[in-house]
Amino acid sequence: MTSRTFYQLLTAVVVPRPIAWVSSTSESGVDNLAPHSFFTVACVSPPVIQFTSVGRKDSLRNIERTRGFVVNLACEQLREQINVTSTNFPPNVDEFAAAGLAKEPSRLVTPPRVAQSPVALECELHSTVCLGDSTVVFGRVVHAAVDERVLVAGHPAIDRLRPVARLGRDEWATVGAVMDMPRPVYQADNDRQDIDPTRYR
Repeated sequence: MTSRTFYQLLTAVVVPRPIAWVSSTSESGVDNLAPHSFFTVACVSPPVIQFTSVGRKDSLRNIERTRGFVVNLACEQLREQINVTSTNFPPNVDEFAAAGLAKEPSRLVTPPRVAQSPVALECELHSTVCLGDSTVVFGRVVHAAVDERVLVAGHPAIDRLRPVARLGRDEWATVGAVMDMPRPVYQADNDRQDIDPTRYR
């Protein structure tokens, strides 16, 4: 397979992938906003998240030079604007303006947050790792801004967050059925009867 063909295979089977909607600011002060669908949590203590830049995109260049960025929650109601910001605009274009999005000042980093997004994770660059044609960006979360309207008993509720995810090709996904499945706990006492082992087969 060619590299492009294998990329299409990987992105079709490693699904669904959450979207890091990354805002950054260039050294000259131009704000950038772009979605990256290779995104996950890297560490809990300290809190570190990671996303991958496939190729050397504006987000990566800005973060390397200014060392700050924000991951805004990519939610269903903003899917059209998220898609607009995936356009390969030149570096002097402000994607907030191109997508008609309002900015909100961040508390601890320079890049602004997406005002309409219900969650924003402000990050300072921890490190980067180059792997072939891609760069993994690790950011330490220094502040989390969460809209109270998505909280239930102080916890973010999935039916209020309504995140979108990427699939293969031009396919996107929203949250479907949600299953509550507590993780089983190993019990050294073989006489314990409170866990049905067949439930998890």
